Amino acid sequence: MDGAMTLAILAVFGVLSILLYALKGFIDQLPELFASIRRAWEAWQELKRARREAVQREGSQSHPSA
Repeated sequence: MDGAMTLAILAVFGVLSILLYALKGFIDQLPELFASIRRAWEAWQELKRARREAVQREGSQSHPSA
């Protein structure tokens, strides 16, 4: 019984160790993830701005000032 308890404790702490290692790896990747999200957002905003300007240019060309 004493040996089984020791093995159970070792197993629990082994699993905790692996979980902490995986969590640390995930947390280490968060800054790159946030930077990537920011770049995607900026690209999306730039695309929307370019489309809006193109529509405005088309509108001003179809209604020339007299």
